[in-house]
Amino acid sequence: MSNGNLNLTLKVWRQNGPKDPGRLETYALNEVSTDSSFLEMMDMLNNQLIEEGKEPVAFDHDCREGICGSCSMFINGEAHGPDRGVTTCQLHMRKFKDGDTIHIEPWRAKAFPVIKDLVVDRSAFDRIMNAGGFVSVNTSGNTLDANAIPINKEDADMAFDAATCIGCGACVATCKNASAMLFVSAKISQLSLLPQGQVESDARVLSMVHQMDEEGFGNCTNTGACEVECPKGISLDNIARMNREYASALVKKG
Repeated sequence: MSNGNLNLTLKVWRQNGPKDPGRLETYALNEVSTDSSFLEMMDMLNNQLIEEGKEPVAFDHDCREGICGSCSMFINGEAHGPDRGVTTCQLHMRKFKDGDTIHIEPWRAKAFPVIKDLVVDRSAFDRIMNAGGFVSVNTSGNTLDANAIPINKEDADMAFDAATCIGCGACVATCKNASAMLFVSAKISQLSLLPQGQVESDARVLSMVHQMDEEGFGNCTNTGACEVECPKGISLDNIARMNREYASALVKKG
């Protein structure tokens, strides 16, 4: 290594589609700056592959600012890699050492089928949101300015904390049961803690949990790995709140 550069061995998952068995392929990549991000390193790899006449690695990305959640990768057995509180696009190569071998894989979950290489289909999250992750009460003729509705600061803070979930799927990839309960509970909490979302809170929690089960996600393992590897630090308290709301809604439903 010289001038803060790394020589790396990359073992990257290559898969042509959901029915392809897939395999790890090994690449040598040299002179990677420790100041570069992980996705910039992936860009370097793809440029090298293209120059060699090979197919580049497919991976998802958009904002590269830790906001959209699309850059999801399983790096050396950890969702978004060895750093904490960051997405893959915010992970920098200074977290690795010269001569390291880095394993790069997609999310592993039945509900997240691989589209190609490191890109998975996370539309299951969209369908869960469509099942109830919104406020649909008709307020026509009775609309109030949001700033005119008094909200307890503690509730507002918890709602904002839950709303930071970016839906990346790290919780699912980390959980040995591929549970989506941290994601679903965050979306439920963000709405049910506020007055506007409480009107239909019972119907929301029942429909969203039902859709989560329909998508094939597993149940919570109570190990807390999801919170540890969540790039936004979503709290397990949200799962406890969702379970309480779900039980209460079932009782009311009869």
